[in-house]
Amino acid sequence: MGGAEAVLEVLVELFPAAPVYTSIYSPEAMPPAYRSWEIHTTWLDRLPAIHRRHQPYLPLYPLAFGGLTLRGYDLVISNKSAFCLGVHTTPETRHLCYCLTPTRFVWDYDSYVELEQVGHAARRVARLLVGRLQRWERSAAQRVSAFAAISTEIQRRVQRFYTRASAVIHPPVNTGRFAPTRSHDDYFLIVSRLIPYKRIDLAVQAFTELGLPLWVAGSGRDRARLESMAGPSVRFLGRVPDQVLPDLYARCRGYILPGLEDFSIAPVEAMASGRPVIAYARGGALDTVVDSVTGTFFSEPTAASLTDAVRRFGTLTFDTAAIRAHAQQFDTSVFKEKIGAWVTQVEGEL
Repeated sequence: MGGAEAVLEVLVELFPAAPVYTSIYSPEAMPPAYRSWEIHTTWLDRLPAIHRRHQPYLPLYPLAFGGLTLRGYDLVISNKSAFCLGVHTTPETRHLCYCLTPTRFVWDYDSYVELEQVGHAARRVARLLVGRLQRWERSAAQRVSAFAAISTEIQRRVQRFYTRASAVIHPPVNTGRFAPTRSHDDYFLIVSRLIPYKRIDLAVQAFTELGLPLWVAGSGRDRARLESMAGPSVRFLGRVPDQVLPDLYARCRGYILPGLEDFSIAPVEAMASGRPVIAYARGGALDTVVDSVTGTFFSEPTAASLTDAVRRFGTLTFDTAAIRAHAQQFDTSVFKEKIGAWVTQVEGEL
């Protein structure tokens, strides 16, 4: 579960009769409520072991989505982090793309394969495909009626890679689930999938050096590597049940966002709990964190820069009520209102 699923769930609430089209679907890995949805998959869903490891099949995704024509619909909304904007529609259909990010594998290839530790042979083969995939995705983007982006960072990428304008509509955060407590503990917190591009390794290194308590909630293929570099002050909690998260956020001293994120919901959840954030000063964090008001930033993607920010954080004071009030502008109700207004506006213009 991640931000894309959070967006999908709210879109299903807004359009409960609409079917969901997706590349692959593993019911046992997703919430039981999804089993009541009308979900259609592509032929990718039948490929060997794809539910366990989808990366080797990435070059096939454009074929799957590009071969999918959605007929008989007034409106198609693509919830896009990869290739789903490539679906075809008929002339009477409005295709609105809610862009989580232009495909990272395609447009930030070198960083992607480095962090994902792709083997040299696979890297050489993939590089041959990148130019072709960029052309495919840029062409597919021209068929979209209108774009919305999850942050100003993604708005810039949509313009750069697709030469398309976009509205900014921040993703939904259920801020009502979270509330401040009267006091907090001394641990810092990360809630994340443990995968390389999240750069949790920077936080593990920094807090190991500082000897300060860092709790890491989440699971993923990078956990063993992270644990191998962690000192005794870093604690790995594994996957944490949803009902435990509000208390975990509310009792932390501060939340750590160490990587370049397109938006990132978890820091907003921490702020809804009244807790300040230490974030890398790029990407979606620039839309959500206000320096010295709801948190602070570090400027370089290094453990040393984060270490300096943690030390600076210790000299600052924060207003819990002001932090929570700031977070509420990202609430699910705001997202629903803005998505509805966007759909109405685009339909009126086209």
